[in-house]
Amino acid sequence: MKHSLFAAATIAVLLFASCSNDTRISGSVRDLPSSEIVVARLGVGTFESTDTIKTSADGSFKYALDIKKGDPEFVYIYHNDKKIASLLLEKGEKVRLETDTLGNCSVSGSEGSEMLSAVDSCFTSYVRQLASTEDSKELSSIYVSHYRESVKYIMEHPFSLTVIPVLYETVNNLATFGQYTDALHFRSACDSLKTVYPESRYVKALDKEASRRENLLSLSASMESAQSIGFPDLNLTDITGNKISLSSVDAKAILVHFWSADDAAQKMMNLDVLQPVYDSYRSRGFEIYSVCISADKALWASVVKSQDLPWINVNDGLGSASPAIRLYNVSAVPTSYLIADGEIVSSAIKDAAGLRRQLDKLL
Repeated sequence: MKHSLFAAATIAVLLFASCSNDTRISGSVRDLPSSEIVVARLGVGTFESTDTIKTSADGSFKYALDIKKGDPEFVYIYHNDKKIASLLLEKGEKVRLETDTLGNCSVSGSEGSEMLSAVDSCFTSYVRQLASTEDSKELSSIYVSHYRESVKYIMEHPFSLTVIPVLYETVNNLATFGQYTDALHFRSACDSLKTVYPESRYVKALDKEASRRENLLSLSASMESAQSIGFPDLNLTDITGNKISLSSVDAKAILVHFWSADDAAQKMMNLDVLQPVYDSYRSRGFEIYSVCISADKALWASVVKSQDLPWINVNDGLGSASPAIRLYNVSAVPTSYLIADGEIVSSAIKDAAGLRRQLDKLL
């Protein structure tokens, strides 16, 4: 009997310890007695789960969540589709929340939630300022001021997940960070957060968004350069890790060749088609800038080395997401463009014989 009592007591202690590790929210919605509120846990781009709970006669409520250690979660509380509280919760936190349906909210017991509450207040103030005027100059001034404050916040809190909602702020489809160059802020924030929350789904999603924006920035820069040099510039990495820009290639005629190292026929094309042409015209001022679109850079590098390809070989490892594909409107590979005298030659390249005829005219 003593052993049974001891075992029961031990189980009770373990259960209590387990429950004490839960994240708990207690609080009240001041103007919402005996009503329903919704607790929503944010996933990536959508809510992972929602629970409906009922407030007591005085508007109070309690709620417990199981959150993984080292992986904070964004949690939002709604009433009738209106957000009344924003929380950033860590495992084991005991949070006290006082809010109402008008947006007046105070939180304690969670540093991340307190910071997020301040971010929310700043954004709400920004939205109200925008709504207070229709003067374009004043609207521009309000935006610039908020943008600078947002950049300052991101730089001063590089290891806080609260920078993520700041980066994604949008008012009437106008993003606070909507410029191409804002890709730098996304990447900087992501790289800092990775060191603290490497497994966070929010950080992984931010990493993808940072890469997408970096591609757009590269695309924009290349399109601008096309206006001055006559063709979209590329600046990609070779097998030694060095970046080589297309505009830096010193040759009278350059073949920009897009191909895939995953396809056996295209690999053989390097040796059976391109190599003989390259050998014939290299001394006359011909060069090949070969862009591999395979995402597997190790495979690509092994092909380049095993075939001993003597021309410029580059690959950014982004596969079909590479901005180079969009820049040159590549819909299928292999595809080649010939550049001569700083311009893309308009005549289509259909085969090796056609390429040789064009090179004989140009060189």
